[in-house]
Parts: sequence; structure tokens; C-alpha cells
Amino acid sequence: MSDPSSTPARPVAGLLSLGLLLPFLRPYRTRALGAAAALLTAAGLTLGLGQGLRHLIDGGFGGGGAAVLDQAALAIFAVIVGLALATAARFYLVTWLGERVSADLRSAVFNHLLGLSPGWYETARTGDLLSRLTADIALLQSLIGSAISMGLRSALTAVGAFALLVATSPKLAALVAVVVPLVVGPLILFGRRERALSKLAQERVADLGAMAEESLNGLRTLQAFTQERATEARFAAAAEASVAAARKRILSRSALILVVILLGFGAITLSLWVGGHDVVAGRMTGGELSAFVFYAVMLASSGAAVSELWGEVQRAAAAADRLTEILAVQPDIAAPAQPLALPARAEGRVQFEKLSFHYPTRPGQSALDGIDLAIAPGETVAFVGPSGAGKTTIFQLLLRFHDPQSGRILFDGVDITRLDPLALRARIGLVPQDPVIFSADVATNIAFGRPEASPEEIRAAARAAAAEDFIDALPRGMATHLGAKGVTLSGGQRQRIAIARAILRDPALLLLDEATSALDAQSEQLVQTALSDLSRGRTTLVVAHRLATVRNADRIVVLDQGRIVATGRHEALIAEGGLYARLAALQFAEG
Repeated sequence: MSDPSSTPARPVAGLLSLGLLLPFLRPYRTRALGAAAALLTAAGLTLGLGQGLRHLIDGGFGGGGAAVLDQAALAIFAVIVGLALATAARFYLVTWLGERVSADLRSAVFNHLLGLSPGWYETARTGDLLSRLTADIALLQSLIGSAISMGLRSALTAVGAFALLVATSPKLAALVAVVVPLVVGPLILFGRRERALSKLAQERVADLGAMAEESLNGLRTLQAFTQERATEARFAAAAEASVAAARKRILSRSALILVVILLGFGAITLSLWVGGHDVVAGRMTGGELSAFVFYAVMLASSGAAVSELWGEVQRAAAAADRLTEILAVQPDIAAPAQPLALPARAEGRVQFEKLSFHYPTRPGQSALDGIDLAIAPGETVAFVGPSGAGKTTIFQLLLRFHDPQSGRILFDGVDITRLDPLALRARIGLVPQDPVIFSADVATNIAFGRPEASPEEIRAAARAAAAEDFIDALPRGMATHLGAKGVTLSGGQRQRIAIARAILRDPALLLLDEATSALDAQSEQLVQTALSDLSRGRTTLVVAHRLATVRNADRIVVLDQGRIVATGRHEALIAEGGLYARLAALQFAEG
């Protein structure tokens, strides 16, 4: 699976990528229409100021007297009040839309990421995904909450101003019209370049996020190997690459703004010069020339605003491209169109039939090869073998994080590929080798698989996992916040929290992946007793490197290079003298 920054996406042509926003705007179309109405009103009133200016100059200053001047001034003030109200309404509505749509879009992208298969994340960069979820959506929020309305207002004002220019003086308007194609051309040319440069700049920022996320997650290792200076240098180099990419985008936009302003206000100056001669010659009034200049300035400033906002639109289009790439990824593991139902009474029966599998990133290397194994309800089966033998892979397939290339797995008599993965996983409890502790309090972490559990049930699970004593010793007991990834706990304490989480879930099938690997001898003895009680009457699969922890299993399955090489109880396997006996001799000799 490729990095999302290079994941092929469905073809998106230019601004069409912004169509991503339409489904998220649709539920709020009433507010969007209200914003459009306010925008049209504001644009119309802005244009009305030019006519008010003409009447003020020709009527008031041209001999109409103080009364005419007063009326013209009051009319202009009334227009200004209406303009202020319409502008405020537009700002409120579009800003609200920006916040609402960006929140909905962020939730949709996040939910989509949660549904993608674990295999896809083998090569995905977390920092890049976070950049798309935050920075890219922030650009779209700015587009909806500001740039679109400002751009439309400027475009409408420009069109209206030009129409009034023609009405005021067709000759002078023709001079301005000559410049319009010269402005539109650079907008198109620079706009395409801006979009490409914006996407490149956003990817460089995503590189920074990925590097920071990786470095902070591995901070202890980084410091232990004294790589602070080297990491600082790599981050500084990445930051410089980000600045260089941004500089190219800024230069492109600056050149566009320069061209637009030079052409736009150059045309105004020329029109003012020609119009001034017409006033001197009596072919125009001073009010008409003032109105013309007002509309010409509005046209030029609106054109400059459109050129500047065009860059924002292109940046948002690049962000939409990157989000579309993510949303176009389909999960490898999905519920069938008509999933089968599991039996109402869970038994925990598991059967592997000719199971073969290799990881997508390692196509030439089999993780499992022709596994045949039936596990009865309530049986405790341990998987042992050297590293890379396929032990944990069996758990990955059982949880349907991957699907096998051949063979199948039956759970309570049903092929798991014909089940909804949620229904399957709801009947499985997992205690991983490296448990995940969330940034929440103790009770929330234990109840992660059963949020509706009562405080008494949570405490009983902690007691059964031999975790109650150390939890009560924490500053706020069950209400103690554990920090990011449980950094305030020892490895053994994190493991006991994970065991309590599995106990509370009360699953039909329990998966223990080196569940006691981080415990000291005393805690291990307590937890082993708890796990024995938990395992009684339910199917339990155990992955273990320490053979002493699985001596009492109903059956031990010995794996090597993805194949089953022996099965039996501890004593029988020792007597066979195979791989298990050699592993046991090494471990017990070390003990």
C-alpha cells in the first residue's frame, strides 16, 4: 500500500476538486442562500454609492443649493447603513458556514480514516494524515468562510461597475475594456501555476508534521542514542524545503498582483486623463467624471481582490485534491452487502482451513502457509515458535485486520469474511504485547470496550487484573488522567490496564499476545491467576515466547516459518525432542 501522498486518486480537473464541498454545503442551503442574498444586496448598495456621489457633486456643488446637498448626503448615508447591515449579515452567515462545513468535513475524513484497513497504514505517514485533517481542511474553511464570498462580491462589483461605466461614458469604458482580457489572461495562467505550487507547499508542510510526529513518538530512543542534533538538522532542512516551496508560491502570486494592479490602475489613470479633457471641453459633467472614476476604481480594486483571492481558491483546490485522495481510498476489509449473522449464543469455536497469507508489503514472503487447525469452545491453545513464525499474524487474521490469500477462518461455524467485522470483533477480547493507553482517566481506559459499564464493574475488572492496588495509589484513583499513551505508568501497569479492559469486555474468544511480558514476577503470578479464571469456560488463544507461561495450556501449537510443525501438551512436546524441546531447553536453562 502506498503512501497517501502518492496514492493515485480519481482524476480531478482544476477547480472541479472543490465539488468535494457540495454534499457538505447542501444541508445548510438555506443559510447559503441567505448569505448570497446579503452578498447581492451589499454589492448593489456599493454600486449605488457612485450614483449618490454623482448627484451630490452635480446637484449640491453644481448650484442645486443646500437642500439638494442635504438630500444627497442623507441618501448616501442610508445606502451606507444598508451596506453595513448587509455586509455584517454576509460575514456572519459565511463564517458560520465555514466553521460548520469544515467540522462536518473533518468528521467525515476522520471517520473514513477509522474505517480503512490496518494494512493501508503500514506505509501511511501519520503526520501527513494529520496535516490533511487539520491544515488542508483549514484552507477549505477559509475558502467557505471568507474567500468565496469576498471573491463573488468582488466579481459582482466588477461586473456592475463596468456596466455603470458603460452607462456613464461608453468612450471611457471602451478604454477600460481593452485592459480586461489582459487581466483575465494572467489570472488563468498564474492560477494554474498557483494550484500546483500550493499542493507542493502543502506536501512539504505535511513532511514537517510527519517528521515531528515520528520524532516525538520516539523521543526516548532519540535521546538515548544522542540524536538530538542530527534530528534538529533534518527538521531544519525539511523546514527550509517548506519555506522554499512557499516562496515559489508567494512569488507567483506577487507577480499576478503586480500585473493586475498595474494594468487596472493604469487604465484608470488613462481614463481619468481622457475624461478630464472631456470635462474641460464640456462633454461631461464633474459628477459624471467623479462617478466614472469611482466605478473605475471599484473595477480595478475588485480585479485586484479577485486576483489575490484567486490564489486562495487555488490553494483550497489543492487541499481538496489531497482530501479527495484520502476519501478515494477504499478499505480492503469491509462488511459484505448481506452479512451473515453469528449464532445468538456465542461458543468461541475457531477453525483454520488451509490458511495461507503474506503481508501486502512483503508479497514474496509467506507469513502463514497451509495452516489447518480446529479449536474447540473453551479450549486454551498456545502458539509458540521463533520470531517471525506467524504467531501474531494468526491474531491479525482472526480480528480480520487482513484477509488471507487462500483458505478461510470459521468463527462459530461462519466464514469470517461473510461477517460484518464489527460483529466479529465484538465477540473478541485482545490483550496486545504493547497495549495502547488513551489520553483519558483510568476508568475510561478500562471501559474502552464497554463504555456503558458501571463503576462497580470497572473496579471488579481492575481487581481481577491485579491492578486495583496501584490504581488506588494514583493521585485520583480511577479518575487519574494517564497522559498521552499512558506515559505516567510503567510497562507492567499499562499491561494490567489492558488486561482489565479485556476482562470487562467478557468476550467469547480471548486473544493474549504476550499479555504478561512486561510484568515482574509477583505481578505475573497475580495476573496469571486472573487470566486462568478469565479463561475458564471461554476459548483462549495465547501467543507466548516465554514457555513457562503456557505450560498448562490445553494444547500448544508450535509454528516455524508460517507452518505448524508440532502440536500437543508441554510434556509430550518435550518428549518429542523437536523445536519446542530445543526452545524449552534454552529458556529453562537460562532460568
